[in-house]
Order: sequence, then structure tokens, then C-alpha cells
Amino acid sequence: MNIQITTDSTCDIGELAAAREIAVMPLCVVLGAQTYYDGVDIQPTDIFAYVDKTGELPKTAAPSICDYEDFFRKFVDEGKTVVHISLSDKSSSSHAYAKEGAKAFGDRVYVVDSKALSSGQGLLALKAADLRDAGKSAEEIVCEIQRLTPFVNTSFIPDRLDYLHKGGRCSRMMMYGANFLKIHPLIEMEDGQLLAKTKYRGSMEKCIRTYLSDLKAKYPAYDKARCFVTHSHADEELVALATAEVKSAFDFDEVIVSVAGSVITGHCGRNTLGVLFIAE
Repeated sequence: MNIQITTDSTCDIGELAAAREIAVMPLCVVLGAQTYYDGVDIQPTDIFAYVDKTGELPKTAAPSICDYEDFFRKFVDEGKTVVHISLSDKSSSSHAYAKEGAKAFGDRVYVVDSKALSSGQGLLALKAADLRDAGKSAEEIVCEIQRLTPFVNTSFIPDRLDYLHKGGRCSRMMMYGANFLKIHPLIEMEDGQLLAKTKYRGSMEKCIRTYLSDLKAKYPAYDKARCFVTHSHADEELVALATAEVKSAFDFDEVIVSVAGSVITGHCGRNTLGVLFIAE
């Protein structure tokens, strides 16, 4: 069966998407009166410049139902069956719109809620590509991705809470207190939504080491195929530290460093870093 894996631009897997023949649907980023397309005509550095200049976060928007219909149609017209791995339904209307768009094609398009975002979503898209390349049917791919969804570790640590505050995700008092006391909350995806969990204190370097030690203890068994160290233009030294710590503590076949796209960056801010993989 000729199968096309697709996903949303929030997958944060960079050039791996094209290399693995995964088609990407861009979400919209709105700066003032101008609309851009994530990964197409806007970069995270544009987000930083806009926020620094205006003090406001960009707005983001899901593609429309018609956009998804058009996106899926070109693959169906080529005789392909589409398996689309969407951004978490609880984080965006993208999943609902993709499901509506898929209705025009019956069993030629499947839409799976990743219940994740960033490279957590990307990990499932890559796993779907692995299964496609192994000769699995669309139904088998969907079943396996749905089984794996609860096991994806999607977590990250922000350096500062400025962007989360501007986005209404934490109070001004919490932001000032965290920044002053060097508190870095662990943000984790749980059942499709982001929740603040453990609070680490100290430098980002110290917090990253503790974070990785906690991940190792929490996930003694994991899919060794790949792991992402995903960051929003974090300091090079911090990325290098996290990558080295991952390689020391875990046994992944691949440790992939990726930069978060404009949509994810617009919500978390500069110097946020996460380590993402599929547990068992």
C-alpha cells in the first residue's frame, strides 16, 4: 500500500521530515496584521524581535478545514493513503480541523491525535515512517501509534517565565518570583495538555543535570531508536551539556538536536530546552 505520513509544523523535527518523506502542514503565526506560515516564511528569531519590540506575543492559528482538505487531497489524488499525526487536540484546534477535513476522503485519510507537541509529536511521526518503511498497513500504523501515544515523554524546562506569563500561563508574581529565585519549572505533557510539575532551582546547567537524572529514574525502559534534545535557540553550552548528559545516561541509537519552530518558540521563549523520547 502506498502510504503518506503527514504531520503539523509543530513537530520540530527539521530536515528529518523531508529526509523521511513526511509531509508537513504549516500552522499560522500572526505578528500584528501580518500572517506567516510556520517553517515557511518565518523564523524563531523573528518572534524574538517582535516580542522585544512590542512586548506582545504572536498569535497562532490552526489551518482551516479547507486547508486540510487541500493538503490531504494532493496525496489521495496520487493514489496514497494518508496517516496524519496531529498536534495534541487539547493544545490546538488543528486536530479537530484535520479530522473534519479527512471526512471528505473516507478511509483514505487517518488522523491520529499525538497528545503531544514539539518533538514528542515528531517522534510519533518518525515512528509512523518507520512502520510504513517496514511494510505495515495504514491500519496497523494507526493502531501502533495510538498504543505508543501515552508513552511519549514530552517535557521541557524554560529558562525564564516571561513568555509563559505573556501567554497567560502564569501570574506576574510567579514570573517575578521564579526569575528572581532562579526557579525553573518542569513542564510536562500529560494526557495531551501541558502541566507544571517539579520546580528546579539554580542555574539552567544545574537544573538540566537534575532533570536528566530524574528522567533516567522515571523511565528505566525506553525505545532506544532515537531521542531529541529540542531547544528554542538555547545557549550552545547548555545544548552541548544536555546532549552529553543524554549520551552518558541513556543508550539511544540516535540523539538528535533540533531547534523549536516559530509556533512552539512563541509560547515558551528563548533558552527553553527539553529531552524527548518514547518510553516503554
